[in-house]
Amino acid sequence: MKWLGSFDNPRAVQGVADYLKTRQIACRVTSEDGQMVSVWVDEQQWAQANEIWQEFITDPYHEKYLAASWQLAPKQSSLVYQGTKLNLWQRFTALSWMLKAVFIISLGIFLSFYVYGVESVFAVFRFEPQAPWRWITPAFLHFGLLHLVFNLSWWLYLGHMIEHRLGSWVLWVIFVAGALLSNWMQYLLGDANFGGLSGVVYALLGFCWIHSAKHPQSPPMIGTPIVGFMLIWMVLGFTDVLFVNMANWAHLFGLLAGMSVAALLPMRNTKQE
Repeated sequence: MKWLGSFDNPRAVQGVADYLKTRQIACRVTSEDGQMVSVWVDEQQWAQANEIWQEFITDPYHEKYLAASWQLAPKQSSLVYQGTKLNLWQRFTALSWMLKAVFIISLGIFLSFYVYGVESVFAVFRFEPQAPWRWITPAFLHFGLLHLVFNLSWWLYLGHMIEHRLGSWVLWVIFVAGALLSNWMQYLLGDANFGGLSGVVYALLGFCWIHSAKHPQSPPMIGTPIVGFMLIWMVLGFTDVLFVNMANWAHLFGLLAGMSVAALLPMRNTKQE
């Protein structure tokens, strides 16, 4: 069978799969993690199925997909998981070593503030031009719980999606490029009193944005409203009207780093089983 596409809402995908069946197009729906779901069809029917899939991507919650599910018997409308359904802890342990490492290091440093004091820990990990390893470490520093949760949530969500579609090496390149460029530019245009994974998060955002634009035949990695919100948030940071101080240059150059990686990444071929 040939891969038709993937989407991160299992119920929505089941709806379009049921719709394909009502059009006499045989398909199989699979998921390895219970989150990102893939649809496979016979190669002879791929062109016809792709027209329907593109309509689905444009409006994945159209009522016709739900209606199709109602038309089929329950035994005909079932999602096949390659693995088992996982709880939150199992989902976390199933993540790649890189996703877990960034999460654990960031959380560990945040908790260490309460043991050794913010100033002592910050002095060890703050940006230092003469120490190359400290060109990266500011990305792991978070000075508030909301800051930590926001950044790590986006890191796991976008990072896992990028790994799932393109492989760990792409995520590694985005992380390094985003952290280096955002930290250096925040230091050069601001000062060394900053920290957070936000530059990397904006790199992930920029990558997903440009990569989706380059591959319109594939499900978008991130929705336009989210991109718009994050861009507006970044612009507001430069206006100093927000209630928090942000590393604005890190956000901007992190975004540009991710966009550049996506622009330079070769076009990928359609997946086949």
